[in-house]
Amino acid sequence: MIVDRTYAATADDLTFEDLTMPIENLVEQSRYPLLVHNDKRALYEWLAREMADELAARNAAGEPTRWLLPVGPKSHYPILAEICNRERISWRNVFAFHMDEFLDWQGREIAPDHPFSFRGYCQKNLYDLLDPELLPLPENIVFPTMSDIDGFSARIVAEGGLDTAFAGFGYRGHVAFNEPPSTRWHKYTVDELAASKTRVVPLLEDTIVAHSHRSTGGYTQALPPMALTVGMADFLSARRIRLLTDGGAWKQYILRIVALTTERDVDYPVTLVHGHPNVDIAVDAESAAPLPLGLHP
Repeated sequence: MIVDRTYAATADDLTFEDLTMPIENLVEQSRYPLLVHNDKRALYEWLAREMADELAARNAAGEPTRWLLPVGPKSHYPILAEICNRERISWRNVFAFHMDEFLDWQGREIAPDHPFSFRGYCQKNLYDLLDPELLPLPENIVFPTMSDIDGFSARIVAEGGLDTAFAGFGYRGHVAFNEPPSTRWHKYTVDELAASKTRVVPLLEDTIVAHSHRSTGGYTQALPPMALTVGMADFLSARRIRLLTDGGAWKQYILRIVALTTERDVDYPVTLVHGHPNVDIAVDAESAAPLPLGLHP
């Protein structure tokens, strides 16, 4: 049940009570259905089951499945493959649109065997695990590519649009690599960001810091500094949006921004879902925990 409340307009309007309310209050007052799982493993198992059930239902109805897929979260993919193999859920009519990929410092796509390749991760942890007879057609596994940067959007349109966009959201509220685009030199509006297309982006310094904290022990040199990302226009065009995070303390603030504010804000791209008719959020309990807001032993 959604409780009547006066939502904060923007992040600046969030109160101390908004930031520190217990999880159960956040669930009740969130503007979107918010499902909080006990831990990350429970989140991954739920997400894999949710995706398998959607795919099975669309197969049974004789309909294709057109998904926009992230790498982050990503640990549900092996679980999803195991469910599909066990229950014989075919991917034959899946159009898998993978939303982004890292680029090297010269703007070239990294190789699939690079340790940070999203394409390589999905191949090893999803497609290589599916039984051969269940696999999607190779041409229906679609990543954005520098060789045809507009082809990604065109293919989504050609296949009838996206049924569901699954997306993590970042520390700064970015979706895929749609980070806050404005700088001290250039300003962009919410409407410009909402209309953004597949494009090359240099990663913000705090994104590099967040990734290095999780993945390289703080060694930033190991991280590719650029990316190719689906634009917000394609993401927002999906008929259903499922926002996800397993980021724990890195995501407590941004979760409360998207759950408890009303205005779209270019500084927090995930808030551009405001106004979309079908948005749900699923997180682990650590991500939904109240902000500590103080020094603690």
